[in-house]
Amino acid sequence: MKNYSKLTPEGVHDVLFDQCRAHREAQRRLTAIFARRGYREVITPGLEYYDVFSLQGAALPQQEMYKSTDSGGRLLVFRPDSTLPIARMAAARLQSRRRPIRLYYCQSVYRAYPELSGRSHEAPQMGVELLGAAGLRADLEVMAAAAEAMEAVGGDYRIELGHAGLFRHLVQRLELPPESREEIRATIETKNYGALGGLLDPLGDSPEAKALRRLPRLFGGEEALAEAESWRLDGGAAEALHYLRTLYTALGEMGLGRRLMVDLGLVQRNDYYTGVVFSGYVQGHGGPVLTGGRYDNLCGRFGPDMPAMGFAMDMDAAAALLEPGMFQERAAQVLVHGEPGFEPQAQRELMRRTAGGQVCEGSVWETLEEALEYARGEGLPTVVAVGRSVRTIEIADMGGRV
Repeated sequence: MKNYSKLTPEGVHDVLFDQCRAHREAQRRLTAIFARRGYREVITPGLEYYDVFSLQGAALPQQEMYKSTDSGGRLLVFRPDSTLPIARMAAARLQSRRRPIRLYYCQSVYRAYPELSGRSHEAPQMGVELLGAAGLRADLEVMAAAAEAMEAVGGDYRIELGHAGLFRHLVQRLELPPESREEIRATIETKNYGALGGLLDPLGDSPEAKALRRLPRLFGGEEALAEAESWRLDGGAAEALHYLRTLYTALGEMGLGRRLMVDLGLVQRNDYYTGVVFSGYVQGHGGPVLTGGRYDNLCGRFGPDMPAMGFAMDMDAAAALLEPGMFQERAAQVLVHGEPGFEPQAQRELMRRTAGGQVCEGSVWETLEEALEYARGEGLPTVVAVGRSVRTIEIADMGGRV
């Protein structure tokens, strides 16, 4: 049997040194943005009951969840999504709070993606949820926070806008079974035109089938919206297009026009989205750095109805986008060595120096000669020897001697 004790599981990885500092810096920048906007931090458990993620109309694919059981045999999952647990928490813990409720989080989600998909199974995320607020003002607030977050880590970014209601109303008119709807959603999401045509051909030339066929190709600026509006759809589909134009115009007036794209093929895999959906991209980075949208019916599955909108940023991507090399660890400049019998005094000397801002290492070597050899090998320029007196030894002054 193969021994896996030195390996990490498929889809996860260790994070070392400068990468850790980049993660912390990205977290610091986003925390400042969210806190200044009045959002307050929450953390949900890493383990949740499976039922949280299997609610009708908001279920996640069960094959993508890591599962376990508790001592009573009840089915648990490692948190595969942050929005559903926050909706659960709001229903259970926050119903008495005045609306709106502004929350932010920094935590990982776990998804078991197919082998060789290249996607991380453990994804650190940071995001916001605005609960108890609907309408244009709320959407603009969340979109503005998303733009600030992208600016903080990405610089040259764009935000793609879509509307979950457009797809939902089109497939409802076709009266398709749930499995067919999900197949069509997946082919639109991946822009698989051949497979999409195969799914839609049996549905004939209805306006809804024609519109679904065009959705993944409608990507760009106002011209994409104009083409969709020319279909003269009615009901909920028309309302979705009208609202999307209103939001697009308002965001342009906020100064985000050059950052915006319309993507009517943006149909999020999470079925709980009801309104505007969006993704943030950065030049040179393949996948989305940020995803989000409006989910007005989700909180009601756990308790009283409460409109909501939010987004999550991929913190691995955010850390990778920060300028390479800007978060290198400050190298230690001093090795503090205690002579035999003076180990406590050496630690006091080290504490005094680090309190003053110096980066120091403590010597674990028995002899001064070993400490000097280590300092030379590691490039530490100074050794402080603590005994009956405190001596400072500059390695450069020793020449080739140890």
